[in-house]
Amino acid sequence: MNYTIESQPSYSLLEVTLAPGEQIVAESGAMTWMDTNVDVQTSARGGILSGVKRAVLSGESFFQNTYTARGAPATIGLGPGQPGDIRSYTLDGSELLLERGAYLASETGVETNSDFQGLRGLFSEGLFILRVSGSGLVFFNAYGDIQEIDVDGPYVVDSGHAVAWEPSLSYRLTRAKSIRSFLFSDQIIMEFSGRGKLWVQSRNPRSLADWLHPFRPSRSE
Repeated sequence: MNYTIESQPSYSLLEVTLAPGEQIVAESGAMTWMDTNVDVQTSARGGILSGVKRAVLSGESFFQNTYTARGAPATIGLGPGQPGDIRSYTLDGSELLLERGAYLASETGVETNSDFQGLRGLFSEGLFILRVSGSGLVFFNAYGDIQEIDVDGPYVVDSGHAVAWEPSLSYRLTRAKSIRSFLFSDQIIMEFSGRGKLWVQSRNPRSLADWLHPFRPSRSE
C-alpha cells in the first residue's frame, strides 16, 4: 500500500493506492472519492459491542468501511470531518492511544478498542480514549496542525489539545492553577510523565464551540 497526505496542514486529505486484493479500513463517511474497481464492505468490526463502545464512548462511528482493490490497483481518498492535519503511525505488535474522534483509517491488521481511563477522566470529555493495537499503519487526524513532541520527563498539555500518545507515557488529569480556572473550572490539563512520543493539535474544538456559543440562534419570547 502506498499513500500520500495532501494539502497539509489545514485541509489534509489521505490518498491511498491499493494493490489488487489490498484493503484499508476507514471511518464511516471518510471516503471522498475512489476508483470504480474498489469494493466496499460495511460492518461493525469486532462485533456489535465493540461498535457500540466506539460510537458511544470514543466518538468514532459504529460502522466502519473496508475498501478492497478488485483486479487492479485502485486509489481512494479519505478525509476527516474537521479541517486539520493527518499523520500516520506504524504499529508493530504495539499500541497507540488516541483522543476522541482522532481515528481516521488503518490497515486490517490494526484493532480499535475503547479504553476506560478511570475516575481521573471524570474532569473532561477524555473519560474514554481509543486504544489501537496490532500491526500495520494507522492514520489519525486533528483540528489544526499537529506537532510531534518527544517527551522525556514531565510535560503539560491542555486536555483539548492532546491527540495521540504512546503507551510508554503515563498521565493524570488535573485543573489548571489559575484565577480563571478557579472561578469557572474550565481548563483541564494533562500532566504527562515518562519517555515517548506525544502529538498535540494547534486548535481546540471546545474553544471553538465556546467562541461560537454567543452567536447561536436563539428564540425570542
